[in-house]
Amino acid sequence: MADRTLPSFSLSLPGTRRAVVVGAGSFGTAVAVLLVRAGLRTTLQARTAEQADRLRADRENRVYLAGVELPRELRVESVESGLARADLVFLGVPSRGLDAVIRGLTGAGLPPRAAVVSLAKGLVPPDGTAPTILLRDGFGADRVAVIGGPAHAREMVADGAGLVAASASQELAATLAGVFTRAGVVCEVSNDPIGVELAGAAKNAAALAAGATEGQGLNAAGAAAGHIFAEIWRYAEAQGARPESFIGLAGTGDLVATALAPQSRNRRAGELLAEGVASHEIPQRIGQAVESLDMVPLLARALGANGVEAPVTGGLSRLIAGELPLDAWVALVRTTVPPPARWIRRPRPGFWARMRARFSRDPRQAS
Repeated sequence: MADRTLPSFSLSLPGTRRAVVVGAGSFGTAVAVLLVRAGLRTTLQARTAEQADRLRADRENRVYLAGVELPRELRVESVESGLARADLVFLGVPSRGLDAVIRGLTGAGLPPRAAVVSLAKGLVPPDGTAPTILLRDGFGADRVAVIGGPAHAREMVADGAGLVAASASQELAATLAGVFTRAGVVCEVSNDPIGVELAGAAKNAAALAAGATEGQGLNAAGAAAGHIFAEIWRYAEAQGARPESFIGLAGTGDLVATALAPQSRNRRAGELLAEGVASHEIPQRIGQAVESLDMVPLLARALGANGVEAPVTGGLSRLIAGELPLDAWVALVRTTVPPPARWIRRPRPGFWARMRARFSRDPRQAS
């Protein structure tokens, strides 16, 4: 990995750095709490002034993270307050509205040397673009990062988590990892932001698929998750992502955490789909946005546009749209055969390698 240095991200005393978390959902709130623990001067920005007033009065996010006290050092305000003094800006908003937030960062006073960190585990409409690609195009790769890994908000605040900080800038990734480590959270460093983002997207889609199929048996649920993970990996590989991003914390680690979590929104959304609940009614049933319901159709289109064979991801998109009955979805999962393995033939050793092997044999083995 190439060394990159940016003076604006030099490691300094925790108390001298200012962070703003845009979005007061469960994960954004949890990240804000951790940033305060790490010693950063942190502001949590809510969507509206009314929501900010409620958070300040309650010192608790009773809607999205009930029971977690907001530190007295955490400043709470609305997004209208701007970003003029921020060194680190964390975007904790759903990917469905992320493009509008990104377009508004400069107008909100984002300083020219501030870093922008995506917390989303989804893709941005209408083309299914990874958030860091939009951020990179607007602000440069060395100012952009993404946080991935298994990190359910409540447990992260109470017991820790295993995060991944990914950026094209080694120094920015290391700075973020240092911040979360000071807050008591394990944080891996990665220079594969696209891989980490697509691993998170694959996790959400696979969890939704498993939830929709679990009632038909664990084998079917496992096959659904496995097919989707593999299909999205083939797409990620074409985008330059590396396999370790899918194998490690950001991919399989996050998938296991989501599959086991009783409060997993994506798995629960899959279960509701299997019960016949229309996809547009599911967020209201769950009480929060469900990234995968919007993201899977985007993924299916992106995979198709890039020539990736993805019958299970496409089928899940049709299930969400109400175009594919549950029994047909399960039959698709059970009968889909993945593409054949790409057999790698070992090259025949060169002449001198063959000579060395021949004359290094034990004479007692010679015929």
